[in-house]
Amino acid sequence: MFIDTAKVFIQAGKGGNGAVSFRQEIYVDKGGPDGGNGGRGGDVIFEATENLNTLLDFRYKPELKAQPGMNGSKSNRQGRSGEDLVVKVPMGTVVRKDGVKLADLTENGQQIVIAKGGDGGFGNAHFKSSVRQTPRMAELGEAGDTFEAELELKLLADVGLVGFPNAGKSTFLSVVSNARPEIADYAFTTLTPNLGVADIDDGSLLIADIPGLIEGASEGKGLGDAFLRHVERTAVLLHLIDAYTNDMASAYKTIRHELANYSAELATRPEVIALTKTEGLDEDIIQMQIDALREVAGDKPEIFAISATAHKGLTEVLRALRKEVVATREIEHAIADDSEDMPVIGLGTAQLANAWKVQKDTETGHFVVTGEKIEKFARRTNFDNFEAVNRLRDIMKKLGILHELSRAGAVGDSIIEIGGNEFTLLEQ
Repeated sequence: MFIDTAKVFIQAGKGGNGAVSFRQEIYVDKGGPDGGNGGRGGDVIFEATENLNTLLDFRYKPELKAQPGMNGSKSNRQGRSGEDLVVKVPMGTVVRKDGVKLADLTENGQQIVIAKGGDGGFGNAHFKSSVRQTPRMAELGEAGDTFEAELELKLLADVGLVGFPNAGKSTFLSVVSNARPEIADYAFTTLTPNLGVADIDDGSLLIADIPGLIEGASEGKGLGDAFLRHVERTAVLLHLIDAYTNDMASAYKTIRHELANYSAELATRPEVIALTKTEGLDEDIIQMQIDALREVAGDKPEIFAISATAHKGLTEVLRALRKEVVATREIEHAIADDSEDMPVIGLGTAQLANAWKVQKDTETGHFVVTGEKIEKFARRTNFDNFEAVNRLRDIMKKLGILHELSRAGAVGDSIIEIGGNEFTLLEQ
């Protein structure tokens, strides 16, 4: 079964907690702290593979969870890190979170970390110093990234076949490639996209056939609107039109209108036009149909008369398609190379990590502190341990947050909120 959309629940591994422990040996008086650190939680990693062409597996396994890290223990033993979860997905899979694209896996073997595992908490041995010789605190492990993701598969092909139902797309694909789509003499024979590889001269073309388009397809009519995503990545469109069509110009403009309605970018894709089923027509009629097409299509797209069943004109079409594909891919690679060299203007990673903000909630009167670095410290703090909370206050002081809180009107018993955790400004 071909499935090209799915929703999955993704949960990276939680980091292990740090341990609070002191050496207890018969001949060692007042042994020092030896609590080990917690292990890091496993990541959820997506890997593109050419051996899959559907998202069907995710309908049966909608939860993807990486292994958590183990807790630290005595004798400075660090907890084992959780194993990463590597998930195989088809090439062309797009991953989104709340509509925002996280990843686009287009190359075989490409790996992307979709959800990062939480860091393990430090054990009390980490906090030993000349002024703090018996720390009785340890950090909690940080939770891993957790969210629902939307997966969408967009087939990767060189050529996309478009046209009305029963225009001969599946027949063309079955003749020029190794694909074996269902073929019958009625509309909407093709219910799912098909891929085939066509060899031409010293190269090959990967061709995608989607269900036929009808007027209003971009607005949800028929079947084609659900599969237009599969020709979005193609370098060239092969527009197939039945040579027996009464109004050639209207048929051409209808499909072009639907492509433009679906995606302005798709409408600008290079195009080759082919009149199909010409085996029973006179040359004069064929030329008349080509002339009618030329009036609406203009001079740019090449127009061919073909017959897939009679193997007529297929080589010429494939050569024209290959020429367009090579030219388009060269332009895409040039744009990609330029993009890699473009400078990124803005705050550096370290600056963003250290940034924070203090705001007073007018409804609760609480002072809310936000910022990547300080929220990370708060997540790792055990708020049931007064030493751990005091350490968080020390960090806030070093970052200048306590000073800003005082300027904002916070006093000793004011409630501070960081990352959903609440505590007072000063120890009670």
